[in-house]
Amino acid sequence: MRWPERAANAFPLWIVLAAGLAWVRPDWFGWFRGGWVVGALGMAMLGMGLTLTWEDLFRAVRMPGQVVLGFVLQYTVMPFLGWMAARWLELPPALAAGVILVACCPGGTASNVVSYLARADVPLSVLMTAASTLAAAVMTPWLTAWLAGQYVEVDRWGLAASTLQVVVGPVLAGVFLRAKAGRSIDSLLAWSPLVAVVAISLIVAGVLAQNATVLREAGGRLLGALIALHWGGFAIGWGLSRLLGQKSAVARTISIEVGMQNSGLGVVLAQRHFPDPLSALPGAISTVVHCLSGSVLACGWRWRSGCQDSRRA
Repeated sequence: MRWPERAANAFPLWIVLAAGLAWVRPDWFGWFRGGWVVGALGMAMLGMGLTLTWEDLFRAVRMPGQVVLGFVLQYTVMPFLGWMAARWLELPPALAAGVILVACCPGGTASNVVSYLARADVPLSVLMTAASTLAAAVMTPWLTAWLAGQYVEVDRWGLAASTLQVVVGPVLAGVFLRAKAGRSIDSLLAWSPLVAVVAISLIVAGVLAQNATVLREAGGRLLGALIALHWGGFAIGWGLSRLLGQKSAVARTISIEVGMQNSGLGVVLAQRHFPDPLSALPGAISTVVHCLSGSVLACGWRWRSGCQDSRRA
């Protein structure tokens, strides 16, 4: 394993480090806003696209049964949990809207790494991420308008256009570049996961730096809502998958895919389309929560899988 890949696999460490630095020294990251955030997310999604082929996308669109199950859970369980958490903890309108927006986003690319660490089905994870990402331009705006409309005015068409611009477009561009360039971009592929990690870390640090004061005042309830959101997604994703007869590795994959969101997209959409800048804060905190939670879950599953292999031997 080359060092860029090793560094990328340590993504929870970089996310926590970025968040900690932004908390202690917000002046270091306050400049990272606006176009920088959009560009960083676009780079991360371009990197995801470079790891895919047209065949991968066609398989995702055709949606084999397990991908359908993950897709349905992604866009039903998570939005419902986000809405419930916001109501249950009585979050202020801006934070409630931000939590619901994150819950309505597609699966995050970090789920592919976590699936690998958890000894789950990585190809299936990639397909599910691709499927939910391609559908995000329709599903995310529609679900957000339906569930968050009571808190803020939601521009469905604006959300859809931004999602196409910063997520779907870069992914398709990455697939196109890989198809055209072939093996000549293999060296670039080795660096793309690390670039994505750096980009998401900077997005987290920038948003936290700009909202450090508010986070200190309202961080407890927001953190509780996001922990409930992501761990609820992990638990329900795994439980329903097993209940429906899926094998352990597949259930792990679906659980990880459901519980981990493209929170960076939530940050960009909130900054562009919600009037209160606080709406972007849940996306930044969500990145820290789901990366750490997913890593803990992956370590537990990996250890359990190793114990089972030892018993069989």
